Amino acid sequence: DLARAKAELERQLKDEMAGGNLNVSMSERGLVVTVLNQILFDSGKAELKESSISTLAKVAEILQREVPQQMIYVEGHTDTDPIRYSGFRSNWELSTTRATEVVHYFIDRMGVSPDRLMAAGYGEFHPVESNASAEGKRKNRRVEIIISPFKVKSARR
Repeated sequence: DLARAKAELERQLKDEMAGGNLNVSMSERGLVVTVLNQILFDSGKAELKESSISTLAKVAEILQREVPQQMIYVEGHTDTDPIRYSGFRSNWELSTTRATEVVHYFIDRMGVSPDRLMAAGYGEFHPVESNASAEGKRKNRRVEIIISPFKVKSARR
């Protein structure tokens, strides 16, 4: 299921991938869609940009069609720049709010079942590059959508 979803994500998101702002990969955690924040959010903000909607819609459609029973983890990440003007107390709150915004979009606009979703914020504490350069910071500001190999367990009543 994950391999089929990966192929479909790569096909549907080839333009975003070609621009270097999105990546699709397999890891021990599952299928990972990494979207750089410049696509999703303005600096210091947690409201989805209108231009991000088509990208997230493509991801959600594939989540619904190709892996309808898998758990989905949405993780927000930031760089090390301290919060100054956005009203968030720290990068923890900003990253968590951004992840939650993506989760709300998947539920409210795309009909993804909430029992499949989890949001987490890691602030600046899980970088993929050094924060010593502007390019490293750019890559660290991201949202990762992880499609787990584990399926949702049905609720027992």
